[in-house]
Amino acid sequence: MKLVTLLVKPPPPLLQHPSTMCCTPSTLLLLSLASILSVCSSDAKNMLPSEVETIFKIMDSISSDEKWRISYPNPCNPGSTWLGIECKLGQDNHLHVSRLDFGTHPNPTCKNTATFPYEIFDLPHLQSVFFSQCFTHTETTLSASPKRGGAFFDSSLQQLSLRSNPALVGPIPPQISFLKSLEILTLSQNRLSGRIPVEIFSLNSLVHLDLSYNMLTGPVPIQLGNLNNLQGLDLSYNSLTGPIPGTIGRLGMLQKLDLSSNSFIGTIPYSIEKLTLLTFMALSNNKLRGSIPKGILKLQSLQYFIMDDNPMYIPLPAEFGKLVKLQELRLANSCYSGTIPPSFSLLVNLSTLSLQNNRLTGKIPEGFSSLSRIYHLNLSGNLLGGVIPFNASFLKRLGRNLDLSGNPGLCLSPSEAYNNVKSGSGVGVCGTGSLIKKSQAAAHGLSKLFFLFATLVFHVIHQKLF
Repeated sequence: MKLVTLLVKPPPPLLQHPSTMCCTPSTLLLLSLASILSVCSSDAKNMLPSEVETIFKIMDSISSDEKWRISYPNPCNPGSTWLGIECKLGQDNHLHVSRLDFGTHPNPTCKNTATFPYEIFDLPHLQSVFFSQCFTHTETTLSASPKRGGAFFDSSLQQLSLRSNPALVGPIPPQISFLKSLEILTLSQNRLSGRIPVEIFSLNSLVHLDLSYNMLTGPVPIQLGNLNNLQGLDLSYNSLTGPIPGTIGRLGMLQKLDLSSNSFIGTIPYSIEKLTLLTFMALSNNKLRGSIPKGILKLQSLQYFIMDDNPMYIPLPAEFGKLVKLQELRLANSCYSGTIPPSFSLLVNLSTLSLQNNRLTGKIPEGFSSLSRIYHLNLSGNLLGGVIPFNASFLKRLGRNLDLSGNPGLCLSPSEAYNNVKSGSGVGVCGTGSLIKKSQAAAHGLSKLFFLFATLVFHVIHQKLF
């Protein structure tokens, strides 16, 4: 009876076997669901097949550095990416290409047959793309996919930069205005031609626009004023004509303006005074003339004003002396006349002052000697006179960065003529030059008298003999 009791004794409870604790039906169901979700999530983080194919088409047309399909079969997966590509996880839980960078090492370099890959506009999540020194041999144009009828896809592109591509030719396509998210557009140092399309000025998100070093022609459209978020505008080194549009005064956020080396005519528009955040303004090598707006003194953030090589034919404006943050003031080769305003001595932050090859007269302002931050001063090729108001320490500090040559009336005080100051500044020592000139004049006078006397004697002898 005792044996029977042992046989019918119930087995130990499940709690005594931890390895079997999770095996309840509800627990197994939860684990199965979690496993399925994990697998799905892992698969979802891969790129979409269509996007993978697009990126390989771009790489095959641009670069022969690698066999891209073989070396990087999953371009966005960790361990399979290359320098020059960045990816981000989208809201659809797929990886998408967000940045492409071509042309310069260590990024993928471009082969000689590379042409502009319009397929970049088929990457809807692409935010930034850079082509630098990429299109150098085979001529190509900035264009969109033919299957879209030449229209740009309304993508997420925020930055488009094509710089130093000598084989990039043709006009800037007006369809670029479809890129409504664009904030930075750089098309510099290419061979783009034609007029700036009006449509480009509908890109209200633009913060920086650089079209410099191309072959663009025609006037700047008045629609320029629509870019009210613009902080940087560079149209330098083109062949743009006409006046600077007055609507430029509506660019209230502008900090950098470069219109140099074009063929702009007329005067600086009065509306320029509204650009109170401006720190850099370059208008050199144009055909601007006439007065500079007195309102320019309102540009109290201005640090660089560069306006060489314009036929101004006016006295130097004293208003420049009130721009106390100026670090560089360049007004050379522009036919300025009159004296140098004493107010220029108030520019205590000035490091460079270029006034060469004008028609300036009078003396150098005494206050220039107190400009402690100046390291480059060029007043050559004018009609300045008098004693140079600089002490030996000033002259030594500037050295060869001081050019006063071509001013016949200027001279250096003998007490300040130390070391190589004389040759460095381009002027002589007071008294020395004048004595030489007097001696030369006296010698010239004596020789002239001797010539007249000899002629007279010869004439008298001639008459007596004949």
